[in-house]
Amino acid sequence: MRDDTRYEDEDVKEAIRRLPENLYNDRMFRIKRALDLTMKHQILPKEQWTKYEEKKTTSSLRGEMILLKSLSKSLI
Repeated sequence: MRDDTRYEDEDVKEAIRRLPENLYNDRMFRIKRALDLTMKHQILPKEQWTKYEEKKTTSSLRGEMILLKSLSKSLI
């Protein structure tokens, strides 16, 4: 697995494009919040941490990527 927020290849871009609007907005909020905290040299308060059970967007995105890659391989 790789960090899809740092390396957006064509598969990742397509998977992001296919995300429902609410998941896309949630993803962008988390990225912007992380950048803001990094610039301020602060850590997100523990009560705002994402719990393991709540991690949906990343797995949805990876599922889309897997589907796209399998479709592209079947077309070749």
